[in-house]
Amino acid sequence: MNSPLNRLNRRTFLLYGAAALGSSLLLKACGGTTTTPSSPAAEGTPASPTAGAIKVAGIYTVPVEQQWVSRIHKAINAAKDRGEVEYVFSENVSNTDYERVMRQYAEAGNQLIVGECFAIEQACRTVAADYPNVAFLMGSSGKPAPPNMSVFDNYIHEPSYLTGMIAGGMTQSNIIGMVGGYPIPEVNRLMHAFMAGAKETNPDVKFLVTFIGSWFDPPKAKEAAFAQIDAGADILYAERFGVSDAAKERGKLAIGNVIDTQPDYPETVIASALWHMEPTIDRAVKAVKEGTFQAEDYGVYSYMEHGGSSLSDLGTFKDKVPQELQALVEERKRQILDKTFTVKVDDSEPKSTM
Repeated sequence: MNSPLNRLNRRTFLLYGAAALGSSLLLKACGGTTTTPSSPAAEGTPASPTAGAIKVAGIYTVPVEQQWVSRIHKAINAAKDRGEVEYVFSENVSNTDYERVMRQYAEAGNQLIVGECFAIEQACRTVAADYPNVAFLMGSSGKPAPPNMSVFDNYIHEPSYLTGMIAGGMTQSNIIGMVGGYPIPEVNRLMHAFMAGAKETNPDVKFLVTFIGSWFDPPKAKEAAFAQIDAGADILYAERFGVSDAAKERGKLAIGNVIDTQPDYPETVIASALWHMEPTIDRAVKAVKEGTFQAEDYGVYSYMEHGGSSLSDLGTFKDKVPQELQALVEERKRQILDKTFTVKVDDSEPKSTM
């Protein structure tokens, strides 16, 4: 599922956005006391069992409120609330400062470091190699780096397919608009899955695809969505914030991504494809505590079968989505979970079909 390290991906563009924010290293102690820096071990792996809470550090290039990072932050905080970890984190860390922060946390005695190295793959791998007794769990487009760097990504293409089925069955104009940040694999695979799901329930559906060239520009996303509505779209795939606002203002419908946005748009967002990082974080914490952590691809733990992703409840749309369509979606969901149906992972750039 992973591609070469030098491929274009979502965090490559954070080099520009995050660097503008500066390093603003906000060490947030979420329990526990400050640890005394220790020297890196010369050899070995993070293989010593730990009694009690382990020390976890998070390093993020954006605020923890941001859509993608918020799922990681939430999962680690859940482990903290259970008394399994002591958690500190830094947000708004520029890519140019990222390696230094990784080393600082490794020197401070943290046993598990979680972050995102999409734009700085080699730097992350160099640091991990220098601290073989520290476990690293990094968002990455690359492969694991033995002995101690595992990777993950948000593989939520399965629920994205299901939301596509709903959208295909609900559209009246047979035109669906899709607004994304950048045409890169981490976005493309979700859009393609959504489109495939929509085509299953509505072979006549057409798509308008727009990328706004930003990870966070709600006004620009909103304007792109308005243009798609003007072109006939009556349902919008909201990969970025701002799209659902346009749908709400024009009385159209929307599909959410990563987080459940229906509470904010109860009459607009039909359903969302949700990402849950808890299975990934919990497995990593358990491995560190047991002294069994090793380099592996944690991406699979974002799959529905592991509870790493899901289709949101229909909520306010429970009585608005036809029962026959709901039954089709539930059957496909069952087939995904029992592995009799596989949602294809397609990382190529999606295109408009009209």
